[in-house]
Order: sequence, then structure tokens, then C-alpha cells
Amino acid sequence: MILCVLQILTVLVVAVAMALSLAHALELPGKMRLTKEAYYAMQPIYYPGFTFGGFTEPVGTILTILLLFVTPVASAAFWLTITALAGLIGMQATYWIFTHPVNQFWLQNEKLNRMGSGFFSFAAKTPRSTPVSWTELRDRWEYSHVARALFAFVSLGALVIATACGR
Repeated sequence: MILCVLQILTVLVVAVAMALSLAHALELPGKMRLTKEAYYAMQPIYYPGFTFGGFTEPVGTILTILLLFVTPVASAAFWLTITALAGLIGMQATYWIFTHPVNQFWLQNEKLNRMGSGFFSFAAKTPRSTPVSWTELRDRWEYSHVARALFAFVSLGALVIATACGR
């Protein structure tokens, strides 16, 4: 019974994480047509909504780790859960390496609440010797979300298959 409840809870939380990353990825074609001014005006609208929903990623990762502890090791469900965990870790790595530094740039002049400013100041960006074009930042932000959506899709798919077929 604990396994079943944990599987369902994990699938639901990871589904929310995938939905958020997929929403960003699906915006890419339209956002790539925006002018610099329109793009700069649009970026801050994601906060705090997507930031709040972003808590599903670490929670989904923790739930997936817990799920590994209660899934029989010799089963296909165990290996599918490992696959899901790898996808969630890939999603986090992509965020911290590629997306987070760009978020810091987009939000540098925004008034954020205490929690938001603490989060976005974490892992402060390192100064660059050469200026970066806004299109380079845009492309990095947009394509990192496509990669995150793919990682999330793999994770959710693996968890759903493990849950549905592991019985």
C-alpha cells in the first residue's frame, strides 16, 4: 500500500514539474520572434508563479529517491525509477548550470520578496570579461527549458510505466 501511494504521489508531483518545463518549452517559437524590448518586458512575468511551482522539482526528486527504497531491486520498476531519477537530476543540473545564471540577469533590477531574492542570489554569477548579447542569453534560457522539458518527460514516462506495469 505504501508503494502504491508513493508511486501515485511521485507521478503527480513530477507531472507538475514536467508541465511547468513543458510550458516554457512550448513558448519558444513565439518568444523567439519578440524584439529585445518585448522580451525584456516579458521575462519578469514568470516570477513568482513558476518559482513557486519549481518546488515540485526537488520534492519530485526526493519522492523518487524514497520510491527507490521501497521498490524491489530486481524489478523493472526499480530500473525505470532509476531512469526517472536520472532525468530529474539532469533537469536540476540544466537549471543550475544554464538557466539560473540567466534568471539572475533577467531579475537583477526586479523587486523580489525576501525568499525570491535569496533564491535568485544563490550561486551568484561570475563576471564575464566580454559582454553577452541579449540574444545569447535568450537562446540559453529558452533552449535550456527545452532540455529540461525533455528530461522531465523521460522522468514522468519512466515513473508512469513503472507504476502501471510494475504490478
